[in-house]
Amino acid sequence: MVDNNKVIAEKVLAAVGGKENVMSATHCMTRLRLNLKDTSVPKKDEVTSIPGVLAVVESGGQYQVVIGQNVAKVYPEFAKLAGVTLEKQVDENLDKPKEKLTLKGVGMAILNYMSGSMTPLIPAMIAAAMFKTIQVVIGPDLLGLVSEKSDMYVLCDIMYSAFFYFLPIFLGFTAAKKLGVSQVMGIMLGAMLLVPDFVALDGQKFTIYGFLTTTAHDYSQTVLPVIISIWVMSYVEHFFKKIIPDVLSTIFVPFLTIFVMVPITFVVLAPIGNLGGELIGNGLIAFGNVGGFLAIAVVAALWEFLVMSGMHQVLIVFGITAMMQNGYDSFVLTAGGYATWAAFGMAFGAFLRFREKDAKALAFGYFVSAIIGGVTEPVLYGIGLRYKRPFLALAAGGFCGGLYAGLTHVGTYVMGATNFLAVLGYVGGGTVNMINGCIAATIAFAVTAVLTYLFGFNKTESVLQRN
Repeated sequence: MVDNNKVIAEKVLAAVGGKENVMSATHCMTRLRLNLKDTSVPKKDEVTSIPGVLAVVESGGQYQVVIGQNVAKVYPEFAKLAGVTLEKQVDENLDKPKEKLTLKGVGMAILNYMSGSMTPLIPAMIAAAMFKTIQVVIGPDLLGLVSEKSDMYVLCDIMYSAFFYFLPIFLGFTAAKKLGVSQVMGIMLGAMLLVPDFVALDGQKFTIYGFLTTTAHDYSQTVLPVIISIWVMSYVEHFFKKIIPDVLSTIFVPFLTIFVMVPITFVVLAPIGNLGGELIGNGLIAFGNVGGFLAIAVVAALWEFLVMSGMHQVLIVFGITAMMQNGYDSFVLTAGGYATWAAFGMAFGAFLRFREKDAKALAFGYFVSAIIGGVTEPVLYGIGLRYKRPFLALAAGGFCGGLYAGLTHVGTYVMGATNFLAVLGYVGGGTVNMINGCIAATIAFAVTAVLTYLFGFNKTESVLQRN
């Protein structure tokens, strides 16, 4: 029996120039992400013509082959054939020319770092958020099945806090891994922000090494303080590795790295990051207020286009920052949610409209993958990018859903699943918020499905011909 995953891996490897052109490879939920020595070698048409490949995206210095949820099975085969280690850390300057420092390049590097630090945390984030959702649903604010003092209610809160309270520790690990520095040191840097004795001093003056004074703060559930600190730590660690002899490095590199990072983090970076988080949280609310309902509608209309470039991950970071700061987000995460429902509608509308059996089955697979699995990229590439006109329906549906959400002031209180269970994120705002959130989701889905069915395809396209 032929292993289809291995066949896909073989064809992709050949199309991108063979193992000699592959520096490293990794993957996300839907994409095979390659760092190539020469990105001009692959021919886009050749790669996209491979059965099992949906599209190709070049973003953040990576050559990204969109495969869909099956990428987790293709990736090990590709890594084996290409001779690269699974999740191998590589020097970005190795085997490739120095790039000229530009504003665009710096911006892309920042976005790549932030999204690369947050993306690996999504599974744990969803798990924790689902416990919070259960807590709200069964608690006194909704169904009233349990009291706030019940073990089940408290357990759900514990499981939610197990991730979000200790978010700086998780980010310390993923950010360090992203930058190729000691992940254990990254964990320690994140953990020192959450030591109970320090958190208890929140708002009080605290002296570092006897002469540097700072104001203690509770950095639990924060994002930017540790993200910024790990970036600086990467240079500090590299400096000490460079000057300290190997025979002494095991002891003195980690000690001196943390010794230097303690005052830099507590006195400078963490306060700046915390201030940045407050500005982002308040700024998103202010932008939503200034732009009104139209701001949410526009972001909802354009969201899925950002998904295709991977740029949405940075907005998600900002949305999470706002949620941690204010307890809810009524802009970024809310808009993204209705764009997702619009993508569900695009797949469903295409399924109803297609007549050719294989195309109809594929569209239904996209629909199930999106509404159950929470992955919209196969829909975007397999239907939107391929036929173009459904994208207009997608934007219109997202706009309409976002418009209603903006007019009714819907807020997202829990960032949980990205499938049909996403509506549970509205329960924290009360019954009215939940009802309006569901109505907005229905509008986004229905408008996109109807417009895709009526106007998404030319009458001459083969998918409209019945076999």
